[in-house]
Amino acid sequence: MTSHSLAQLLGSLGATKSRSRPHVSNDNPFSESQFKTMKYRPEFPKRFGCYEDVLRFCRKFFGWYNNEHYHSGIGLLTPASLHDGQAEEIIAARKLTLQDAWKNNPERFVGRIPKPERIPKAVWINAPKREREIKDEAPQANCQRLLKSRL
Repeated sequence: MTSHSLAQLLGSLGATKSRSRPHVSNDNPFSESQFKTMKYRPEFPKRFGCYEDVLRFCRKFFGWYNNEHYHSGIGLLTPASLHDGQAEEIIAARKLTLQDAWKNNPERFVGRIPKPERIPKAVWINAPKREREIKDEAPQANCQRLLKSRL
């Protein structure tokens, strides 16, 4: 294999380089989570024979990851169903199924009616601080920055 620039690699994969988030690294944990899921799959090989093997594996993996794998961070939906606007319909069907299960076997649910997972409004690795916490912290943080710059 030979080395390519990032732009060449993205072009060969049909991807577009994004410059919308320069110097922002808070999306890295999402990517790391996806890579861990990939590496822990039973079909992940110890080694790839060639570049074409990597492409073949990744095409199959990302098809599964986006269309079949249920993600706990998005209400046990697939990314495709959420993206395609099917989430509300799926959750409504789950709610009916859970209600039927409750009616038929209430002892299985330890005294509470089961509810389907909800779709989060936002997904965070580290949620931003609330506005009040930021205001309370700001003067102290500014003072510390000034002190460090003078030392």
